[in-house]
Amino acid sequence: MAAETINGIDVPALRIFADGVKNHADKRTAGFNVSTQWKGRTRSAATVSHYMLGGRKVTRHFQIHADEPLELLGENTAPNPQELLLAALNACMIVGYAANAAVMGIKLTSLKIETEGELDLRGFLGLDPAVKPGYQEVRCTIRIKSSAPPERLEELHRIVLNTSPNFSNLATPIRMMPSLVVDNA
Repeated sequence: MAAETINGIDVPALRIFADGVKNHADKRTAGFNVSTQWKGRTRSAATVSHYMLGGRKVTRHFQIHADEPLELLGENTAPNPQELLLAALNACMIVGYAANAAVMGIKLTSLKIETEGELDLRGFLGLDPAVKPGYQEVRCTIRIKSSAPPERLEELHRIVLNTSPNFSNLATPIRMMPSLVVDNA
């Protein structure tokens, strides 16, 4: 029997993975890290070298570049950090919609997420300490095309909003734990 694949997701494999996470404490964590290096002006390059899954290190290599637009004193060579943040939110939610829809037996014809937010630059530039440097709100529009009944798509939507790590990261406070290491020049 061929594996049941919906939306490109191997549903039996996903169920096996989820059962492993549910039933084995040593498989319950995933850890991610990124090392980012300044490349001059407003440019940076982040390197993804590995992640941890259930205590096992998985090696991989990706580079993610960032820059600011010309108007924000950058060279406009790559998306800026805010665009990358919104892209990361959308990508995480796309995974949630595709995988959860597959488990629910919902075949998606198309899926698109449009996200936007507005910053008050006085906060970013330190011009007014009363102004938050980040977003006050982020708006997302999820566009789904499927033959599934609207009620099932609304259920899918609720599930994704309740389980998306990046949606949670932006929607609820998380504890940030910065530390500074000064290397003398």
